[in-house]
Amino acid sequence: MTGATVLDPVRVESPRLERDWLSTPAALSVVAGEDLDQGRQHLQMDEQLARVPGVFTQNRFNYAQDLRLSIRGFGARSAFGIRGVKLIVDGIPETVVDGQSQTDAIDLTSVTEMEVIRGPASALYGNATGGVLDIDTFDPPPRRLARLRLDAGSFGYDRQSVQAGRQYEDWGYAVSAYSLDYDGYRENNEAERKLANGKFNVRLGGDATLQGVVRLLDAPVSEDPGGLKIEQVREDRSQARPENLLYDSYQAAEQRTFGLVYRNPVGENDEFTARAFHTRRDLTQLLPFENGGIVTFDRAFFGGGLQYRGDLDTAGLPGRFTAGIDVEKQEDDRRRFDNDEGEYGDLSLDQMEEARAIGVYARHVLPLGERFELTTGLRYDDIRFEIDDRFEVSDQNPDESGRRDYEELSGSVALGYALSARHRLYATVGTAFETPTFTEFANPAGGGFNPDLQPQEAVNYEVGARGFLHDRARYSLTLFRVEVEDELVAFDVPGDDTDRDFFENAGESVRNGLEAQIEVLLAERWTTTLAFTYSDFEFEEFVDSGGNDVAGERLPGIPESQFFAELAYRSPGAFFAILDASVYDELYADNTNEVKVAGYGLVNARLGIEEHPGRRTLTLFFGVNNLLDEAYFTNIRINAFGGRYYEPAPGRNLYAGVKLEL
Repeated sequence: MTGATVLDPVRVESPRLERDWLSTPAALSVVAGEDLDQGRQHLQMDEQLARVPGVFTQNRFNYAQDLRLSIRGFGARSAFGIRGVKLIVDGIPETVVDGQSQTDAIDLTSVTEMEVIRGPASALYGNATGGVLDIDTFDPPPRRLARLRLDAGSFGYDRQSVQAGRQYEDWGYAVSAYSLDYDGYRENNEAERKLANGKFNVRLGGDATLQGVVRLLDAPVSEDPGGLKIEQVREDRSQARPENLLYDSYQAAEQRTFGLVYRNPVGENDEFTARAFHTRRDLTQLLPFENGGIVTFDRAFFGGGLQYRGDLDTAGLPGRFTAGIDVEKQEDDRRRFDNDEGEYGDLSLDQMEEARAIGVYARHVLPLGERFELTTGLRYDDIRFEIDDRFEVSDQNPDESGRRDYEELSGSVALGYALSARHRLYATVGTAFETPTFTEFANPAGGGFNPDLQPQEAVNYEVGARGFLHDRARYSLTLFRVEVEDELVAFDVPGDDTDRDFFENAGESVRNGLEAQIEVLLAERWTTTLAFTYSDFEFEEFVDSGGNDVAGERLPGIPESQFFAELAYRSPGAFFAILDASVYDELYADNTNEVKVAGYGLVNARLGIEEHPGRRTLTLFFGVNNLLDEAYFTNIRINAFGGRYYEPAPGRNLYAGVKLEL
């Protein structure tokens, strides 16, 4: 939304979709421009994604566990990071071969667009049942850019960031960096990180371009306060779990990503794209228990892809065709040591984990007359997991080396119908799959693979409508049903007084839901955004590890409904004031639905003033999170042993900043 008198058209930039928002036959949301930045704190990307229906986020304030993001319930089971969603930044994947994603290496202050595909998209992107989050950071600007930003706020929040860039005739650059210190609301909640992001463009012969991408992360301290029992919450919401203090629970990570993206238009409407990347991530994590409570791994993740997009006539009808191949490999040198109250103890696990994936995909868009359009997609994935057990072999420690191979064929068919130039309907059916990660493959009986664990499979049925109302409103409405077999579900081993999660397959589950959003230009400077999600997600067939038959119970970790509303006043170049509210229904913390977590509502406000001394732009901004001082939980640890489900969120908290653009 902008301060103009009409809504701007929305263009989908994802190279595997590449079309306008209105005609895309999928549940797709685009967040861009002022909705991404204007006075935001940028603590986590839940700030930007709260307005997207079907998306639910938790864990905003615990950097050791990272943001938990779920789409249509996929990803809610994640013990840390993002599961079930393919995450791509500037054309380079942040999701590794086994399906795990982290958000800590993304500079949110530099993001210019987020595209969210809700629902299975394996026909284009492979190993993910929840959807896709495709993020772009800012490109080299046509005029020289130099920007400095300083932020400070409650609980020791302190950030300094810089951005610079310029596009010259044949080359350009766009770089950003920041340093963050955050004490956190709870004990043992401190975080420190430094991050740099860069894009470098070179024009080659003709219209061909080569783009270099660099992402650098240094996060030496991300403390974990842990989950609490409800009695501990009532005693002191800000306390850490005592075991997390005893075992000095924290995470330290470094990551370096380098990528190249080559684009060459080979005709009026045809384009060839090639990409290559290499990511190195080193991690140390101290968990709040002794046996194997220190985890370290050195990860190499690398690969590339080729894609061709162009015109393809079929039976005399003009169409568009996309085909490509992805080749990726992940190597994790993983060790576990006993945690002797924060000190390294005996080595308990030593293994090299390797995963490689080859995916071939094709997509065809075929107009059928003036109003109908048929879109088909097909992808074949060959994925291999291998573990080389290097731990000393003995009668007590047998060789746990092993290998798992999967071949998956995913497809989708969508039919679009143009009611008019401003209103579209669509219906789609698609299949998807999701393998366990190496962490989820962990065997409760010891090292190697859990022999009972299988990938989950999903079929998505969806109908939707979207369009524009008199150039002053943009709406979308989606109804869906997702049928899942072998859903991956977390559990704790009974009697094991640790925070370690293991995983099992649920027989069958089903997700029925509704997602709606409308953005309205109320007046020249006033806009509002409303979003609503209804989620009827339940197990259909499942006897869990504890022997409980939970058929008919709701899937834990997901509210049945959620609502977002925002009212914004923007006077371009002078002043802005924005108020938003999110309301979440109750959810369950366990498979049996015996532990109910109350719903809550959050109200946030932010405002800013722009001044223009000379050729400079000076912006002063101020924000209040949780304006009404609601007592709620930033994260619920699903099926946690001993009732340690709860991670309390802070009450009312403030931040302010200044941004100077030269």
